[in-house]
Amino acid sequence: MPVDQKIDPFKPQAPAIPGVPAATAKSEKAERPEAEAKRPASAGPASGGREGLAKMIGVGVGILVVLAAGAAFLRPGHTPAAKPNLDSAPAAMVPTTAEPAKTDAAEKLMIGPGIVATTAELARPWSSREFLFRGPFSADPVPAMVVRLPGGQLWGFSLREPFGECELQYVTDLNELETRYSFHAEHPMVVNPCTRAIFDLTRYGGGAPDGGLVRGDIVQGSAVRPPMAIEVRTSGKDIIAVRSE
Repeated sequence: MPVDQKIDPFKPQAPAIPGVPAATAKSEKAERPEAEAKRPASAGPASGGREGLAKMIGVGVGILVVLAAGAAFLRPGHTPAAKPNLDSAPAAMVPTTAEPAKTDAAEKLMIGPGIVATTAELARPWSSREFLFRGPFSADPVPAMVVRLPGGQLWGFSLREPFGECELQYVTDLNELETRYSFHAEHPMVVNPCTRAIFDLTRYGGGAPDGGLVRGDIVQGSAVRPPMAIEVRTSGKDIIAVRSE
């Protein structure tokens, strides 16, 4: 070693390799980092290549599924799913609006004693008006009717069968009297649908408690007596039920 060469204690000298020039060793060390810096960034481990291949396969499978679904939708005979028909759905599924409660017909009838009709309502012969009448010995009102007779008289009577529970009917259809009751009539009649008895309001029949006559003579069938009479009067345009037998 030459004597005049200075040695830096903080920079150790490269060892001398027999047969290898010192300049060659330095150049290899300097070229190695440069070669690593020039290595392509895309070069990676084998696992990175496999991950990229898996992604490409997944994308390809997704495209095939979409194409298959489109072909199935466009093939002949394919019918799109029908929308639900709300008209045929069960009542529990379709919202509905509650209907108003129906009023009992009996609530619309007038209750006697008192005004039960008007003269305008009973202007024509055989016109009628139903009402309810509460007698002195009855807890509940019973159905009743007032009829304008051909002579202009008004006649009121109970529609409850005397001493029974059947409800009498006022029949104005003469054909019904002929076909259903086998009775030929020229005007409306009162009938008992339970016993098929027929009463004629133009004729008087016996059976009143005082022994007098009451309208509604029995012209067919059997019955205890004519319908129970209810006295009615007029006051101006009002028809008033006063009392019953």
